Formats: sequence, C-alpha cells, structure tokens
Amino acid sequence: MKTKLVALVTMAASLFLTTPGVASADGIIIPHPPPHLPPVILPYLAVKYHRVQVTIDNQVAVTRVDQVFVNDTDRDLEGTYIFPLPEEAAISDFAMYVDGQRLEGKILDKNQARQIYEQIVRGRRDPALLEYVGRNAFRASIFPIPARGEKRVQLEYSQVLSADQGLVRYLYPLNTEKFSSRPLQEVTIHVRITSREQIKAVYSPSHQVAIKKTDAYAAEASYEQTNVKPDRDFLLYYTVSPQDFGLNLLTYRERGEDGFFLLLVAPKYEFERIMIAPKDVTFVLDTSGSMQGKKLSQAKEALRYVLDNLNDFDRFNVIAFNTAVTRYADGLVPAAQRGEARRFVDGLVASGGTNISQALTEAMKDADAGRLAMIIFLTDGLPTAGLTDPQQILDSVKRVAGPSTRLFVFGVGDDVNTTLLDTLAQNHRGTSEYVRPGEDLEASLSSFYAKISLPVLSDLELGFGRIRVHDMYPDPLPDLFQGSQLVLLGRYRNDGAATVTLAGRLGDRPRRFEYEDVAFPKESKANDFIPRLWATRKIGYLLTQIRLHGQNKELVDEIVALSLRYGIITPYTSFLVDERHNLFAAGGPEKAAEDLHRMMARPAP
Repeated sequence: MKTKLVALVTMAASLFLTTPGVASADGIIIPHPPPHLPPVILPYLAVKYHRVQVTIDNQVAVTRVDQVFVNDTDRDLEGTYIFPLPEEAAISDFAMYVDGQRLEGKILDKNQARQIYEQIVRGRRDPALLEYVGRNAFRASIFPIPARGEKRVQLEYSQVLSADQGLVRYLYPLNTEKFSSRPLQEVTIHVRITSREQIKAVYSPSHQVAIKKTDAYAAEASYEQTNVKPDRDFLLYYTVSPQDFGLNLLTYRERGEDGFFLLLVAPKYEFERIMIAPKDVTFVLDTSGSMQGKKLSQAKEALRYVLDNLNDFDRFNVIAFNTAVTRYADGLVPAAQRGEARRFVDGLVASGGTNISQALTEAMKDADAGRLAMIIFLTDGLPTAGLTDPQQILDSVKRVAGPSTRLFVFGVGDDVNTTLLDTLAQNHRGTSEYVRPGEDLEASLSSFYAKISLPVLSDLELGFGRIRVHDMYPDPLPDLFQGSQLVLLGRYRNDGAATVTLAGRLGDRPRRFEYEDVAFPKESKANDFIPRLWATRKIGYLLTQIRLHGQNKELVDEIVALSLRYGIITPYTSFLVDERHNLFAAGGPEKAAEDLHRMMARPAP
C-alpha cells in the first residue's frame, strides 16, 4: 500500500507537467506522505491568497507572484511546489518566509543543493529547493509546512511578449480550481503597461477588469475577487499604434563590461497587396497511421484553408507522406489550380509509418532561388521510416535546401521530437508551433498560416555601424510578416551613437531602412532584466546543442557559468533557500556551497 501511495503522488506531479489542462494552472503544493505513518491520501493545500503584480514596459513583462498556502492537517508536511512558466520566461527571484522573515534563493549546483536540502530536512530545517523539472516548469521542495500553519512563497519572472496582428498578449496561469482544498480568500492581479507607442485599447476576454488610462502611453488593468476558486487563466490584450518598420532599442550595461541590448523591429499593421512578396508554398502533411480520425480530418480542413487563402501570384504544391511520399504535382503550380488540389486532399487516408527525411528533401527540391519558398510541415510522430537519426535528418535536409527556403513546423500531440522539429525550423529561418491533445488542430493551423501568409520583409540583415556586436539570438534572423515583429537579444563591446540599418527584400525589391543616432551607452542601469533574457536565449541554444549532439564538458561548463551569473534555472543548477545565516560556513555541504560561491564570483564568458 505504501508503494502504491508513493506512485500516486509521483503521478500527480508528472501529470501536472505533461497534460495541457494541468499545465495551465498556477503554483501549487503537492504534499508528500510521511513515510513512518500509516498511508493516507493527502489533499492539496489550501491557498489563502494569491497576489500578482505585473509591469509591462515596451512588451517586456515582469511578473511578481505572492502566494500563501495553508496546511489544515495536524502534522508537519513536506511538499513539492510546482509552477509552470511561459515560453522563454526567466526566473529572477524565488523566496519563502520563515517566522515572518523573507529568505531569498541562491543559485547552486544541482547535486550540492540536493545534498544540502536532504541534510537540512533530516535536521528539520526550513529550505526550499527550486529545480528544473521539464520544459517551462519548475519544482520547489519545501519542508516543513507546519501543522495548522502557513507557508508563503514568492516568485518573479520576466519575458518578452510577442505582438501579433497589432495585438500584444499577456497570459498568466491562474487556473487553480483543481489544486486548492477550499476557495481562495483573495485573488488580485494588477497590470501596469507603458509603451513608446500610443496604447489604443486594453481588454481582457477572460475576466472582468477595471481599466484606467493615465495618458496615451500608459494604462492599468486590475482584477480582484474574494472567496473564489479561479477556473480559467488570466488573459489580457492591448493594442499599440502601427508604424512603418518601427525599431526600438533597449540596453543595459555595467561600467567596464560588454553591454546587452534588446532590439524590437515591427512592421506597420497593413501593407498594400502589391508590397506583399509572392511566395511558393509547399504543404507537407503526415498521413501515417497515427493521424487517423479527427487529426487527419482537421488537418485536411486546415489545408483547404491554406489553399483558399493563397495570394494571386503565389504557387503551391501538396506532399503527403507516410512510409512513402505522394505528390499532388511534379512541381509548383499556380494558385489558380487550388480547386483540383482540394480533390487531392479529400482523397488522403492515414496508414503506414513516418518518413520525415524523404518528405522534407522532396519538398526542398521544388524551391526556386528567385522566390520566397515556404514549406509548412505537419507531423504527429517520431521518424520511423527512411532516416531516423535526428542529426542525419538535419544534415540531409540542409544539403538540398536553398537560401530562400523557409521551413515552418507544426507538431501535433506529445509523441514528437520537439528538439528535432525546433532545430529544423531554426536552421531554415522558420518557426515551430505545437498542438496538444484535445486542442483544435484546424483552428490552430489556420491561425498559424494567417500569420505567415503575408511576408513583408525577407532575408533580413542588420547593421550596427561602428558598434561591435556579438552573441545575437535568434540566429539566423527570421523574416518579418504583416503583424509580426523581431525580438533580437545580443551584446555590444564599444559605445556611442550609431546608425542602425535594416536591409531585406520587400516584395521582389531590395529595401534598406536607416535609424540614426541609436544610442549604445557606456553605462545603462535602466533595463536590468535584459542580461537574464539574453542568457536565457543563449542557454536555450546551448541546451539544444547538447540534446542534438550529446553532452560535453565545455557546453555544460558554459551553461553552469551563465546560470550562476545570471540566476537562471537549468538541468544543471538549482535554487536553494536556507534559513541559516552560516550556510557558507566550513564543513560538510556548507563547504561545497562555499566552493560554489567562489565559482559564482568568476566572470562568465
């Protein structure tokens, strides 16, 4: 019975990380059953209050979470606090309270932090260990949670919000109904928005919010409820006025060190059709046996949407693949033939394996060097036919891909190699998106195509004049589409004013835009979130290299150094909170922490 109980508790944590309904919830604590007592099923802890403060400055959001959990049992508990994070968000602070005193987290090596944590638990001390447990999810082990007592936890993270079709979207995971043993006494969310562009509208489709506009460039949104079990996530939209390829630069620099910058480039909301680049679209659809039923039906409907929304000067093809590859046409055909292609799509059935390598190499062969080529690749599985090794697939696709080819990946379900798909998209200046089980594939894919259907600037190149820049992400630069934007993070060596140039192709013509007197200061302390966001991007790149090519000491050392310096959780580091003032004293695990403290003092590369 004891073994079964442990399995149930472990399953609860795993489900939180892998199922879409649970992953959208905010921070919870899962109690662990005491090993020396008769087995019992422990309920979730109650949440006393949940307070969220958000500041959004030019699409950079900093979210501060303050929660108090209540232990209604008659025994001290050890629990696991789990919090899901948005894509590319970076934790900047984690703390808990002991006897009313706020204790901040420290970045430690994962093994050393675990050793310290286990020793403190044996001595009934009070730490919280925040660990990386999967993609965009973190775990904190907390002990003790006193009987009939409370435990207060604070978390802060930052992220860059994307702009889509003139809208900026902020989402906070508030769905706690499943994870609190009783209604929350208080829930408050306060969002403060500032922007260099005029703010037009602020709207929440999920909650009744009070809106206050202080001027054309600032607004506030507030939500407050008592005695409530929130059953949906908090979603907020705001709009800003469009302009022709606006460029904004944010910087941060400590004196004597290389600076950091965040560059935002956004096209205006609408372009004349004559300014939209003609494109070649090849839709590559997985028709393996696992696509049978609703998935294939929705994919077909989405493909019909793509065909119906081709521009007049576009060309297209459809390639279906399972164990083998089937083409609609031998090569690209004019958009006027979309009616016949619809009949081809209607006849597709699901069967066989998944030959990703052949499907993509066939699609790449159609590309015309003189036109923008877009491949929309949809799959729900792992490669099982043809080449199955991820690196071999990447190499084979790269060998036949032309410089004008863009690969947009759409993964369906959980049985996909996200590292392979993300890398395919990154290598070929595309993007990757994923649909979880139960989500509407047709709506997601149609919305996805709407974003990329109107390219306005391709083959981007940025010049920084006399300023020497390095370590810029993303690399290579993606294309710009109507309603999208580029968020570039990087570092710079020297300082001064520079003319930043943006070059690319607008329609079928080369274009060049200049932005004069862009300041790269010698010292700038206003945007201290930028180094952490930059380090998050770089660590993500390094982790991808490890997943693709295997672990090596050089990459791991660089990840650990970046993590320790910039306070970012990775599979190789952890947060440790400890109530003792002599954590770094000599002896035992304290000595290990002291050694790590010396490591933290070394400059990151």
